[in-house]
Amino acid sequence: MPTFTAPGGAALDDLGVRLHDGVATLRVWSKNASSVELVVFDETDLDWVTEEADLERGPGDVWEATTPLLQPGTRYALRVGGPHGPGNTFNPETLLLDPYARGLAQGDGYEEWRSVVIEDGFDWGGVEKPRVPLDRTIIYEAHLKGLTKRHPDVPPALHGTYAGLAHPAMIEHFQSLGITAIELLPVHAFVSEPRLLDRGLTNYWGYNTLNFFTPHTAYATEEARKQGPEAVLAEFKGMVKLLHEAGLEVILDVVYNHTSEEGIGGPRSSLRGIDNASYYRQQADGAYIDTTGVGNTLNTAMDAGARLVLDSLRYWAQEMQIDGFRFDLAAALGRDGNHEYSREHPLLTAVRDDPALKDVKLIAEPWDVGMGGWQTGNFPDGWHEWNDRYRDRVRNFWLSDIDYARRASAPVGIGGFATRLAGSSNTFSKERGPLASINFVTAHDGFTLHDLVSYDVKHNEANGEDNRDGADTNRAFNHGVEGPTHDAAINAARRKAMRNLLGTLMLSAGIPMLTAGDEAGRTQRGNNNAYAHDSALTWVNWEHEPWQEDLRAHVATLTRLRSENAALRPRRYARRDVHTPNASVMDWYNQLGEMMEDSQWNDPGNRTLQYVAASTPVDERINRILLIVHGTESPIDITLPASIEGAVKFVSLWSSADERPGVEAEEYAPGDVLPMPGTSMRLFRVE
Repeated sequence: MPTFTAPGGAALDDLGVRLHDGVATLRVWSKNASSVELVVFDETDLDWVTEEADLERGPGDVWEATTPLLQPGTRYALRVGGPHGPGNTFNPETLLLDPYARGLAQGDGYEEWRSVVIEDGFDWGGVEKPRVPLDRTIIYEAHLKGLTKRHPDVPPALHGTYAGLAHPAMIEHFQSLGITAIELLPVHAFVSEPRLLDRGLTNYWGYNTLNFFTPHTAYATEEARKQGPEAVLAEFKGMVKLLHEAGLEVILDVVYNHTSEEGIGGPRSSLRGIDNASYYRQQADGAYIDTTGVGNTLNTAMDAGARLVLDSLRYWAQEMQIDGFRFDLAAALGRDGNHEYSREHPLLTAVRDDPALKDVKLIAEPWDVGMGGWQTGNFPDGWHEWNDRYRDRVRNFWLSDIDYARRASAPVGIGGFATRLAGSSNTFSKERGPLASINFVTAHDGFTLHDLVSYDVKHNEANGEDNRDGADTNRAFNHGVEGPTHDAAINAARRKAMRNLLGTLMLSAGIPMLTAGDEAGRTQRGNNNAYAHDSALTWVNWEHEPWQEDLRAHVATLTRLRSENAALRPRRYARRDVHTPNASVMDWYNQLGEMMEDSQWNDPGNRTLQYVAASTPVDERINRILLIVHGTESPIDITLPASIEGAVKFVSLWSSADERPGVEAEEYAPGDVLPMPGTSMRLFRVE
């Protein structure tokens, strides 16, 4: 097996500060600089310069100095000078952050940040990563602050903090819900854009990274913040350790596609002042090529940019023990020197092949806003992708199709929905299999589950952009009234729609992702782009009405059934007449219990099917399930299949028609006729 070589090779090793022998070596990459200077500050007064030292250019355009000035806790910055001309924005008076800084300290004002020398070290107490198998992974996407900010059993001092996320009350919630991994919205140090601050808003989601190596200080407890960056780092690691002890993985949503420096004229905090012409994609005249929609795009076609990303991932995976990463606008990372996406981009393959990232889960948001930016299904082997095709088809089937059918008739049949249910084999190659798909119905960006069934259109007026921001096409359905209503029939229909969406999510082949709060029907009052609201609008509310507890019980039931039934979580696509280990052999029946005919798949008049999946496990018991899907509002009689080899009974496991999950396992015989309510699902074990 060939030796792995990181972008830039050995010349780019050990960038940032390395402590050794009572001194430190600082290494900074800049191709176009003419001078790089270290500036050291007083520990308490970040405007008081106490020492200065020059760095010297070495091989590979790495500037280096070995000095006793840098010790654990030292506050420092860089000054970088260079030529003027297109693409260059050097200013030797500007104080810049070390891109590889492990700690940050903030003084007064928006740009008053300093790098801090950190002495890495933490007692993990023998706790190891859970390494949950992919087929058993259930992701819970959450905002770290919003998840615990209002939890009544988390002490107020821990609300919205790293320590709060690992509080026993939260761990009990995660375990009772049956999720296996918490995917956190950005926790890399980030800042709010000046335009938001001017409007009295904030960048709540955190997709505006200041530094790729430092945890966001504001998410630490007040006590840790007072003690400084080392204590913040220790609190973060303590959170990971406690979650790992509970068998829960931690996945980070990482934003490497752009930085908080925005477009030309925006803040100059780090990369722009160190080597703007190299670190950001731009045209010959210095105009930025923006494929991210926020002003700048990191140039990963250049070794130093790609290496910055890779080194950051290594640090979080090894030193911080993170289990996986979800890459925001990942297509931007895979653009080559011509700014075109390449599936075999050296960075994408390096992230997959780096031994330091072995067994780390890699999840792409497989698009950006540039030309050719939509790449769902086109990431390298070993990557997993947010499947927007799945999201759209599932929403259509249970929501917009039903809305359309009330005015005319259903626009499409059940074939496309069945393809998504079975693992999206029309999107992902047989080599990658169904686990390449991260299935989701909602995410942080868009309507919550409750709002998806309660609003037809977005209501983003509070964002201050005259309701222009946020997606206009949501495939939502309010079921007859826009927003809250006291109409019992409409509320019942909405609750069932949520159960159908959650049931589809948890019973589909692929890796399911649940958005925090959806298990209890959280609302954002129709705002589908609440990125700028750090308030009760976006914080999870833990005070539930009975129907919300019922919905939560459905989610817990579905995750348990997914775990217990291997047929629901195949690792590979099955092939007819070829035994494929760890696959699920699928057979499809119509409402009469007969094999589906070709003409029925795309017939808008047929939106009912029975789906039998039989597992071919290597390390589990053989398992078979029957799932009935009925996608019209009129009730229907279903004849259970009588031709399934060896089947003598069907044991009822779950029904979306129940307001609360049933407790009795009713049994039916092949050929029995079963009444199905309109728009509902039902799951059986085949024995």
